[in-house]
Amino acid sequence: MATKPPSGDPVQDAPQVAPPKHAAAGLPAIGHTLRIAQQQMGVARTARTLLKVNQKGGFDCPGCAWPEGDKRHTAEFCENGAKAVAEEATLRRVTPEFFAAHPLADLAQRSGYWLGQQGRITRPMLLPEGGDRYEPVSWERAFEIIAEELTALDSPDEALFYTSGRTSNEAAFLFQLFAREFGTNNLPDCSNMCHESSGSALTETIGIGKGSVSLEDLHRADLIIVAGQNPGTNHPRMLSALEKAKSAGAKIISVNPLPEAGMERFKNPQTPLGMLKGTALNDLFLQIRIGGDQALFRLLNKLVLETEGATDEAFVREHTHGYEDFAAAAKDTDWAETLTATGLTRPEIERALAMILASERTIVCWAMGLTQHKHSVATIREVVNLLLLRGNIGRPGAGVCPVRGHSNVQGDRTMGIFERPAPAFLDALDAEFGITSPRSHGYDVVRSIQALRDGKAKVLFAMGGNFVGATPDTEVTEAAIRRAALTVHVSTKLNRSHAVTGRRALILPTLGRTDKDVQAGGKQFVTVEDSMGMVHASRGNLAPAGPDLLSEPAIVARLARAVLGAASRTPWEEFEKDYATIRDRIARVVPGFADFNARVALPGGFQLPHAPRDERRFPTKTGKANFTAAPVEYPRVPAGRLLLQTLRSHDQYNTTIYGLDDRYRGITGGRRVVMVNPEDAAELGLADGAYADIVSEWRDGVERRAPGFRVVHYPTARGCAAAYYPETNVLVPLDSTADTSNTPASKSVVVRFEPA
Repeated sequence: MATKPPSGDPVQDAPQVAPPKHAAAGLPAIGHTLRIAQQQMGVARTARTLLKVNQKGGFDCPGCAWPEGDKRHTAEFCENGAKAVAEEATLRRVTPEFFAAHPLADLAQRSGYWLGQQGRITRPMLLPEGGDRYEPVSWERAFEIIAEELTALDSPDEALFYTSGRTSNEAAFLFQLFAREFGTNNLPDCSNMCHESSGSALTETIGIGKGSVSLEDLHRADLIIVAGQNPGTNHPRMLSALEKAKSAGAKIISVNPLPEAGMERFKNPQTPLGMLKGTALNDLFLQIRIGGDQALFRLLNKLVLETEGATDEAFVREHTHGYEDFAAAAKDTDWAETLTATGLTRPEIERALAMILASERTIVCWAMGLTQHKHSVATIREVVNLLLLRGNIGRPGAGVCPVRGHSNVQGDRTMGIFERPAPAFLDALDAEFGITSPRSHGYDVVRSIQALRDGKAKVLFAMGGNFVGATPDTEVTEAAIRRAALTVHVSTKLNRSHAVTGRRALILPTLGRTDKDVQAGGKQFVTVEDSMGMVHASRGNLAPAGPDLLSEPAIVARLARAVLGAASRTPWEEFEKDYATIRDRIARVVPGFADFNARVALPGGFQLPHAPRDERRFPTKTGKANFTAAPVEYPRVPAGRLLLQTLRSHDQYNTTIYGLDDRYRGITGGRRVVMVNPEDAAELGLADGAYADIVSEWRDGVERRAPGFRVVHYPTARGCAAAYYPETNVLVPLDSTADTSNTPASKSVVVRFEPA
């Protein structure tokens, strides 16, 4: 049977450290999965639930956005996906009695792990102005409070409507429709903090801000470059795709500051041989210094240009623009500077070049290791340059593959969750609903925090997620949130954002992916879009955690009716009753969704069109794929300092902490650790096992400190360090962001160490 949640926060300041692992998954993953699932759900519920994950008639995993193939395994989930499902389908409950026993001050002292372990929230809760704890509130009164605050604003732009990547297509479409009918484009989302740099770079270079490959393309590739990504923890089912590609003859290059077990060897738990022996994935590991990726890809481009016959001249001539300027910049690339920027050796780079030249079909995959730097957009443009040179866009088995984190973050953007919407989207929305959407751009996440800090925003409504835990510059962000008149969080479980509030705060409990959704029009399903543009249905199979939960579409529909009133011509009540009516409207507004209801009823759903992939048509300003020639950048770090990247542990998904172990890195029983190369540690006088404060340095001169971290000597790249977020978000300055995308530069933090 399921176990009770922890009554007290476990001690996290004495982690145990062992050597890192050199293989991922296998029997340990199976055992850990079953143990976590049993603790949260019990045996019978575990079997009933996990066998529905990612199945054609089941529900989409609430974890990552990795796609499923047409043929599904009986167990079509990974260890971390099972943890995500277990925490949502848990039998633990957070009731009004819990809130009565735990005032806000108590919740604010608790760790994210403890908060998340308490279980599912069962009732709407209100923190009244001046109150010291949450108390139950009716749904009707909750919507009245929100309407009071929103209608009292001097401008609709004083409201912020944040979206998490868990939100379904249907809820996201309604949410952005409500915000625009209300009168604002303030629609920040979690993509602003992760793949905004990818979208910015890809929209400029190939005309669409999404990846250009399918799962089948990965299986057909000759070469797969995995840069700034740790699939073994963050997208474990990707390892199966890499294994299949390897079996077909593909080569794999991993580019990362840390060696990661999943890229070394994958022990596939779906086969006996896989569990026993596994498959070595890396053919070449390039242990790059943090932020050196643009320099690496620029040099590779120079070397391709210098190799006779290596450039796909017909593709470049017919399909690209800007080649001459790019080629001139690439030819000026300096070997010595590149070796300094990357920390790599000349033979390593030459070996990578040989593998690129031997490949007719190349895919480059990446994640946050490329997107969260000042020069991230320029880095991704340089990746695209390499693919364009070789004609590897719009060719089977080739293309760009930004690997999204949350399960529907890409779908939410497709549905219009964007603070800078395209005029064509707004025109279609206005024509369909008879509204006049605002045309001025809204706030992204960083600008939303700045607006709260400066008193320009007064209401934050968050559709899922953990806004406080996910954002940078923790002290600044929390102070900004506390200036708000009202904070509202649509949630399934507790997190840090519920303990850092405006003058009034609401928690609105919602259905999860695993829950049955029955409305006045009958049983409903929602849809999601995966990282490769496949749209499919998700149907929960469990009784909801309590009778007082509302679905996300229902919450938005009732919110809109309370705020907009009879003046709105939008059929909100109809949308709540039957989600098919929402999909009918999506079909008329969003390109690629024609005949939505019929197509999503097909097993496995359907793939959205992608002009560069499907027809080598590039909807850019030039009408072609664009080469770019940005100056090469990389972080310069003063003597006595290191460059810190924030990252996840293996017991973590985004800001959700499932446990206190990072099994593959050999760390157990704690999260306040900082991984430092032994040679750097020796130079800095940091003994293994010593405790130190991490202090970041930024041009504003403000001291940002993360106290009491256990030093772990670890094989990171020289000059680099790594530690877990959200504990180290406090070190990331709010104004330290990527050019163009404004994504927080959480992978490029200059730090020093002081004795704890």
